[in-house]
Amino acid sequence: MHFKLIIAFVEDKQTEEIMDAARKAGATGCTIINNARGEGIKESKTFFGLTLSTQRDVLLLLVEKHLSRHILEHIAEVGEFDEKPGTGIAVLIDVEDAVGVMHQAKELEDIVEENL
Repeated sequence: MHFKLIIAFVEDKQTEEIMDAARKAGATGCTIINNARGEGIKESKTFFGLTLSTQRDVLLLLVEKHLSRHILEHIAEVGEFDEKPGTGIAVLIDVEDAVGVMHQAKELEDIVEENL
């Protein structure tokens, strides 16, 4: 079984919603890194020297490659990444090899066969 890694940078208030969307689209799990900070084209606003920026979470989803594009598109739609600037971004990366995922692979075999 081949995997891809989806890395999503989302506002912390949307983390649960994005995770639910990923699961509905076929993801079997997620690792969350809390309290990341990012900056886009425009610099963050400051108030008396303090930066005013929303907290971000980084979601790491190791997903089966045949489901990866569907999951990526679904979380982008739910998170409104393309409609609202600053809501989040997600990237899809090839994974050469993975260990510790055999329990997921067995569960995914039936799902992937149905979709092919």
